[in-house]
Amino acid sequence: MESETLKRLQFPALTKSHIMNCSFHSWYPRYRSVTPKARLIPLPLPFLEYLRSDGIVLPPEENAPRTEWSDSDSGIFSSNDNASDQEDGEDEDPSVHWAETHQSIKNTIQELGGKVIPKLNWSAPKDATWISSTNSMDCRAPNDIYLLLKSSDFVTHDLEHAFDDCVEDDSEPSSKLEIVDIPYHLILRKHILLNPSVEFRCFVRNRKLLAICQRDLNHFDFLFKMEDKLRDRIQWFFDEKLKHSFPDANFVFDVYIPPPHDRVWLVDINPWAQRTDPLLFSWLELLTMAEPPSPVEEQFLRMSLHSGAIILTTEESPESQNSDESDDEEEEDADDELFIPEVRLVHKDDPEAYGFTTPQYSAHKLPRDVVDASRGGEGSLREFADQWKEVLAKRQREDEGDESEAD
Repeated sequence: MESETLKRLQFPALTKSHIMNCSFHSWYPRYRSVTPKARLIPLPLPFLEYLRSDGIVLPPEENAPRTEWSDSDSGIFSSNDNASDQEDGEDEDPSVHWAETHQSIKNTIQELGGKVIPKLNWSAPKDATWISSTNSMDCRAPNDIYLLLKSSDFVTHDLEHAFDDCVEDDSEPSSKLEIVDIPYHLILRKHILLNPSVEFRCFVRNRKLLAICQRDLNHFDFLFKMEDKLRDRIQWFFDEKLKHSFPDANFVFDVYIPPPHDRVWLVDINPWAQRTDPLLFSWLELLTMAEPPSPVEEQFLRMSLHSGAIILTTEESPESQNSDESDDEEEEDADDELFIPEVRLVHKDDPEAYGFTTPQYSAHKLPRDVVDASRGGEGSLREFADQWKEVLAKRQREDEGDESEAD
């Protein structure tokens, strides 16, 4: 029976308008006061083409000496002092095509204290931290941001597959949107030290908060003592800030509740769709979970005789008509109290509690030599990148030689 239910189970129709409503640039202005400090930079077409292009070519860093590397017979990297080779190896500065955006990014980094966390409309490049010299999303310079964005599968999904699985709805203007029409933005958030134990994912169906769970899949014993308080804080936040103001009835939102655990910060809003990770729940649970009942107005049937005919009419019950507004509000509140959103935490003996043994985003990792180079710091990574460019250039020369011989 369960398998039959699963086969019939369907998400509500995923529309392009819902995807756009979950884009950071769409919801941030409405919830700016309850969201960590961020700046949005509109991205021009040349910059988007740069992100979509193959390979990683970064703008030259200011005051950074340029060094060419070659692979000697001993297998040790050594500097190549041949001036002509250096000239041949120099790459065009890609930022000349979006110099204004490049400067805006530099200025914003300084404005936000010199360290930022980047994000595109929907996704942050969390899967690309392996390529960063700090193994994190902390960025101090524009090139740190470009390196993460161009190495991330999550960002590629934003750029190429944002409208996957969406259905056409002629009643909505946004149904005609294509990928090229999306107003892409680079979101730079001020870097703050987040405690992952108090980040939570919350699931909303039909404008009712159904479920809450940890975002970090490790066991934190202190959370169990705070479960009721956390639920109350998130419920209040949802009722006051999101319930009636977000355009869609179904969505998923992430919150952060730092000590002393009295204030809730909105971190992100995600589509109610299979692409969003349900974490400690399953989508089968979330789509079939019972929800709080909607308040029903009490009515009664009145019968009257008019010209020999019986006429039936419905009216509000006398009790309902005579009750005060305050009584109505109390009844609605009582109905809501009957339902308590489920809070799911990782218990000590749960398999999820040992998730640290599996590298996060392991499906998006690159070969071991690339990872080793990133762990060696900025110098090792630059050396690896320069070596890789030399290998590509050598292959290109060999291909050109083969073609000339064939002619």
